[in-house]
Amino acid sequence: MNLSFKVTPWEVSGEVDYNQLIEDFGTKKITPDLIFRIKEITGDLHPLLKRQIFFSHRDVDWLLDQYEKDPNFFLYTGRGPSGDTHLGHLMPWIFTKWLQDKFDVPLWFQMTDDEKFYFKRNIELKESNFYAHENALDVIALGFDEKKTHIFSNIEIASHLYPVAALFAKKITFSTAKAVFDFKHQNNLGEIFYTSMQAVPAVLPSILVKKNIPCLIPHAIDQDPHFRVTRDVAPKLGYLKPSSIHCIFLPGLGKKTEKMSASIKESAIYTTDSSEDVKKKISGAFTGGRATVKEQREKGGNPDICSVHKYYYCLFMWDEKEYKQNYEDCKAGRIICGDCKKDLINRINQFLQNHQKKREEARRKLEKFWVTSDKLEDISYIWKK
Repeated sequence: MNLSFKVTPWEVSGEVDYNQLIEDFGTKKITPDLIFRIKEITGDLHPLLKRQIFFSHRDVDWLLDQYEKDPNFFLYTGRGPSGDTHLGHLMPWIFTKWLQDKFDVPLWFQMTDDEKFYFKRNIELKESNFYAHENALDVIALGFDEKKTHIFSNIEIASHLYPVAALFAKKITFSTAKAVFDFKHQNNLGEIFYTSMQAVPAVLPSILVKKNIPCLIPHAIDQDPHFRVTRDVAPKLGYLKPSSIHCIFLPGLGKKTEKMSASIKESAIYTTDSSEDVKKKISGAFTGGRATVKEQREKGGNPDICSVHKYYYCLFMWDEKEYKQNYEDCKAGRIICGDCKKDLINRINQFLQNHQKKREEARRKLEKFWVTSDKLEDISYIWKK
């Protein structure tokens, strides 16, 4: 494994080589043929696919085969709630929303408040559960279908999840968990058991309706080890392997090319940030500019290492013609870093102004999305077409 970077479900560091990661994790690169096939079915392509922000997968081709026979699958993704949501968290959710719209399928959204309690030394269970509800507002604000979107807390419906997790746990040996996650003697028992809980939503709808239903999990590539184990165990329990589609990480705003981190406040733009917060953070962001404006006008900048251009590429400049023009203008010195920073500040603040309004509106709708134990008993609620 390449030692110049590290990618685990709990830590991402260094400059990630995504081609190397595909080899290390044993996933498949999303090919032009697969992209063409998705476009044939949906009639469209999301920019996150066009630009290979979603770059890797497990059995998406198989899932499309099944869909063409019987257009019935479900989406599953989630969030480890330990603080406010940042833009890096939104990126896979935005794509998940597009998938829900195009395929007209349900989404199960897991809030892993138990996970964050196990793995973060400075958070209490009550606090993690609080953020589960707060982060759910950001999910709802993106416009998911309230009739087809089921958001739940592991802690709150544990009585329903645990029996299924127990089935997974009995099939996962400690040697497997140690090999996949590199557990040490100091890891607590919750950390070692946790993957069994993250596996549950991949089969829970199939259990509830007593019929195997394919599952597609859009997520950042760091979560793949959990689902690698899930895919190994699910068939042993009589269920289908879930398919996955993986995205890269939205970089932070610093010089290092590591992902946006919730633990480094200055590296991330949060959905709760004020316009002044955004201005301060983007103004201090690392760019590919020269030492002086004069030198940049003469020699041009380097958009390939610029965090501002990465934000354009991933989320805030999806028009191809506009992006290519901006990229070339930067390299030619026709625009300087201050121009791009000012523009990005405006784009992010416009997005956040709209998102924050919808986020507050979501407080009144949370109950419609939130899965309680009572709702889980009602099968008609769970599986509406």
